[in-house]
Amino acid sequence: MSFAELGGRGGGGGFHGPGAQGEIGEEIFVAFDKGVFERLGVFVRPYRRVFVAAILAVLAFVATQVSIPYVIRLAVDSIIGAPGSLGLETILFGFVALIGLNAVVSYLQEITAARLAQRVIFDMRRAMFAHLQKVSLSFMDQTHVGRIMSRLQGDVNALQEFFETSIAAVGDLFLLFGIIGVLLAMEWRLALLTLTVIPVIVALRAAWLPYAKKSFARARDASSIVNGALAENIGGVRIVQGSRREAVNLADFDVKATENLDAHVAAAWVAQSMVPAVDVLTGFAMAVIVVVGGQLVIDGNIDVGVMIAFIFYVQRFFDPIRTLSMQYTMLQRAMAAGHRIFEVLDVPVTITDAPDAIELASIDPSIEFRDVTFGYKPEQPVLKKLTFQVAPKQVVALVGPTGSGKTSIAALTHRFYDVWDGEVRVGGYDVREVTQDSLGRNIAIVLQEPFLFTGTVLENIRYSSAWASRADIIAAAKAVRAHEFIEKLPRGYDSELGQRGQNLSIGQRQLLSFARALVANPQILILDEATASIDSFIEAQIQEALRVLLAGRTCLVIAHRLATVRDADKIIVLRSGEILEQGSHDELIVKNGLYASLYKKNFSSFDELV
Repeated sequence: MSFAELGGRGGGGGFHGPGAQGEIGEEIFVAFDKGVFERLGVFVRPYRRVFVAAILAVLAFVATQVSIPYVIRLAVDSIIGAPGSLGLETILFGFVALIGLNAVVSYLQEITAARLAQRVIFDMRRAMFAHLQKVSLSFMDQTHVGRIMSRLQGDVNALQEFFETSIAAVGDLFLLFGIIGVLLAMEWRLALLTLTVIPVIVALRAAWLPYAKKSFARARDASSIVNGALAENIGGVRIVQGSRREAVNLADFDVKATENLDAHVAAAWVAQSMVPAVDVLTGFAMAVIVVVGGQLVIDGNIDVGVMIAFIFYVQRFFDPIRTLSMQYTMLQRAMAAGHRIFEVLDVPVTITDAPDAIELASIDPSIEFRDVTFGYKPEQPVLKKLTFQVAPKQVVALVGPTGSGKTSIAALTHRFYDVWDGEVRVGGYDVREVTQDSLGRNIAIVLQEPFLFTGTVLENIRYSSAWASRADIIAAAKAVRAHEFIEKLPRGYDSELGQRGQNLSIGQRQLLSFARALVANPQILILDEATASIDSFIEAQIQEALRVLLAGRTCLVIAHRLATVRDADKIIVLRSGEILEQGSHDELIVKNGLYASLYKKNFSSFDELV
């Protein structure tokens, strides 16, 4: 499958390359797919006993539903004194027992179906989550997050709805055939006459379906447009308010919302248009029973109890038809949802440990790039035959314009991606020869955009170091100058953070990211524009802390602000994926090249130069 089929977007530089968002159709009227159904069966198989129990409960429920009108017939025959009828007391006792049994098995079929659905959906969500934790960043770069969330939520919910109702639908199918069998057994001529409405229902549905497809598709598309407008305007609310676009955006949203309203009203009308048609046919069938059945009673061909039973059966006959019509639409949605879910589960995990991968314990923390060529799109390399070395416990700064490959170097060092050509070596080993877990334990990355998770300050700092004690966490926070502001929070280290830490300033969030990386005590530390979001006042406070923290570690520092890299042991200047110049700050100043010109321009960014 292609990334585009998952709402893909083209990759670019860095961990999250820019590109155009793809679109996925959400066609619900798809053909039944045996392959999807068999793969869904894999998730059901561990709960075979629950499934069998649900089916048995459904069959028992169908048996009671079919029996109730027949017992009513026996009661009528007993009241009018028909020959061979049973005693009324016996029939009433059996009727009460049947009603009680019907209630019990109805509850059992509902609860077992719901239990089965919940367990299957739990396993499916867990499988998707586990798989998405393993897929390569190259996939995540090219896939819109909203599409993945749609798979995890909307599509899984569609399957849950299908599972919860499908067992009952099986019961409705058995009920339909059971009623037909009883009707034919009681009076086959009246039964055949009554069942003539079935071809009419089939013809009406065949004529209704094309209109329903168009109407439902229009409603679905209108909903997507409205949801997209909501997400865009909520996400960009600062720009909206800053540009005073509220009135213009509201007018534009009104147009989209009105179209959505009209589309859903039309879809609701189409969806309900079959109901009166079925009701009319039900009335026609009842009229046939009353007229023809009444004449048969007068002629003495059938008993009154048979005609009354026919009336009850025909009333019940059309209920499963309505339910099965709805279930058909649910089946189509489930097939489409299954397709999309299995597309996610089938995404290949390209970054995997080799069978003989080495477990890095204590390593010589060196980094080496040997003729590395790498990119995010075919035939568009970001790094070109790149070669350099970082000696153990050396601080190396990477500077260069946007798109020069700085962040790609950080990503390849941690093996978020595999190189196209060449080797990336850590501690003397090709990163493809070592386990990803051991590589992650030896390397920590602090990104430009600090990401905090729901939970306490303590839990966020401990995120990658479950073994860390409270004392370890406090020591790390003190080292990066975060302890002071943490102590001022309502509950200190036990304070709950808002979504993505929005109740903290961006500088404070970045300091917590520093503490998180440092408490892990990595041998190699990568700072990817880690101070770009921190204002000059806070940056001045942490410069001394950074010098202490970087001591004794191999460190890659990526920065546009040259003031943050001038003390590095070596500075590598990149442009277009190649090394332009390298050396210490003083050596590069003497060379009077690009770095020197930048320094003379009062630490201007490369973006201003290029």
